[in-house]
Amino acid sequence: MQNPESTQFGQKTVTPDEKTGLVRGVFDSVADKYDLMNDLMSGGVHRLWKDRFVRDIRPRADLKYLDVAGGTGDIAFRIKKRAGANADITIFDLNEQMLTVGRDRAIDKGWLDGFEWVTGNAESLPFPDNHFDVYTIAFGLRNVTRIDTALAEAARVLKPGGWFFCLEFSHVKDPFLSKAYDVYSKAFIPQMGKLVANDADSYEYLIESIRKMPTQEDLCARMEKAGLKKAVFSNLSAGIVAIHKGYKI
Repeated sequence: MQNPESTQFGQKTVTPDEKTGLVRGVFDSVADKYDLMNDLMSGGVHRLWKDRFVRDIRPRADLKYLDVAGGTGDIAFRIKKRAGANADITIFDLNEQMLTVGRDRAIDKGWLDGFEWVTGNAESLPFPDNHFDVYTIAFGLRNVTRIDTALAEAARVLKPGGWFFCLEFSHVKDPFLSKAYDVYSKAFIPQMGKLVANDADSYEYLIESIRKMPTQEDLCARMEKAGLKKAVFSNLSAGIVAIHKGYKI
């Protein structure tokens, strides 16, 4: 079955169009506190995960990059630092609010140009076929309404030989660690969302979206089916997050 997550929003069953609107609302709500909440929820470890992710990408100045669900610029800025000032980077996000946060951060860093900022849906990318060398998505795939459709779009816009990289929350294999992580996420994260962002509901959804994320092996299989070949994954922090990668033949 394609896109089994398309009608799941937390514990609710909704239409795919409703889900897309609800997800947009979540990130509109949390945009200005998003980075702070990531630091608090992960103890700052999300920065190490992102650093490792970009090391795996091995950025070069002569490649074209598309960073999907990258509104705040966390991945794109790391790519630019490694690839150099002339890197060609498009930052794409469903939420204009998240892109606004990213633009402001880029200005604070003194980067007044060098990025293209585009609003849209990962399921229907407004770019031509065979256009990018590298597609990245970090902590965004689980929020896409139709994951299989987004994977196929990634394959479409990549050039032959281009690489797909995904950093996403995943599934802890060790039963004891899995139980401890589940208890922590249920008890702590929505309450922190309420205190810091005045929005417990959005963070409750984000926790549910992690639980509904495909397993590492399932996501590899879905990547292969979408045209992203030789799909492999690497677990970080015992599988709390995983890096998936594959390439277009």
